[in-house]
Amino acid sequence: MRVLAFTDGTLADPDAAHIRVDDLGLLRGDGIFETILVVDGEPRELGPHLDRLARSASMLDLPEPDGPTWERLSRKVIDTWAERGGSAEFGLKLVYTRGLEGDPSSAPTGFALGFEIDEKVIRARTEGVAAVTLDRGVDTDLAERAPWLLLGAKSLSYAVNMAAGREAARRGASDVVFLASDGSVLEGPTSTVVIARGRTLYTPPATIGILPGTTQAGLFRGAERAGWSTKIEPLRVEDLRAADAVFLASSARKVTRVHTLDGEVLPDSAALHAEVAQAYEAVYT
Repeated sequence: MRVLAFTDGTLADPDAAHIRVDDLGLLRGDGIFETILVVDGEPRELGPHLDRLARSASMLDLPEPDGPTWERLSRKVIDTWAERGGSAEFGLKLVYTRGLEGDPSSAPTGFALGFEIDEKVIRARTEGVAAVTLDRGVDTDLAERAPWLLLGAKSLSYAVNMAAGREAARRGASDVVFLASDGSVLEGPTSTVVIARGRTLYTPPATIGILPGTTQAGLFRGAERAGWSTKIEPLRVEDLRAADAVFLASSARKVTRVHTLDGEVLPDSAALHAEVAQAYEAVYT
C-alpha cells in the first residue's frame, strides 16, 4: 500500500502521474528528502527529521520549509494509512524540490509518501548484513573547504549511493561503509555507522561531511538510559575490524548489525545487537 499527499493537504493517487517533466528534482536532483519510520501511528524522531530537512534546504539555498505544514502533511498520510488498514509499521518519505526549470516564480514541489518497508530490510534487522568498505574519494575536511559540494545534505542526488549499492552486490555484499581517502569512516549510503567497544558506542562526527543521524541519536539516548556510554569521535577502518560490533542505523533498518566486512566474518555480535536494539526500542515505548 502507498499513500500520497501534497503540501496543500490534498491526497492523490500514487499510481498516477503528478510531477512535471521539467521539475528540477527530476531533471537535476535539485531537492531534498527525509525518510521517517512510523510505528503504530507515531512517527519516530519527526522533529529532528524536520530540523534536518530545514538544514538541508538551507545548504541548497531552497526556501525554508514550513515546519507546521510538513507536520500536518505527515499526520495526513499517517492517519490515512491507518484508515485504509495499513500495516502497523511503514516508511514516510518527505520530498521537497526547487520546482520548475526556467520558472523562477514557480513554488517548490513538496509531497509526502507513505510506503511499505521492504521485507529484505525487515529481515536484515535480525539476520544482519554483509558490507564492503568503499572509498568515497573525499577528505574529512572537504565539507568545510567546499560547502558547495553539499556534503552532509540529504539531497535527491543519490546516484553515487545507488552505484555503491550495486558495487556491493557485485562483491557479494548488501551494504556499504564509505571511507574517506585517509581511511576514516564516513557513513553508509543510507545509514549511520556505529560501533560498540566494551560498553561504549561510537559514531563519527557530522562535521566531517556526513549526515547527522536521527536514528543514531535515538539509539544513543536509549543506550545511555541502559547504562552504556556514547562517544562521537573520528573512526578509522581499523576500528571497524577491532570493534565488538558494527551497526548500521537508519529509519527503516533501525539498528542492523554487520556480520561480514569486506569478506571477513566479524566476531559474533548477535547478543550485543539484541541488547542495543532493545535499548533503541525502549526510547519509543
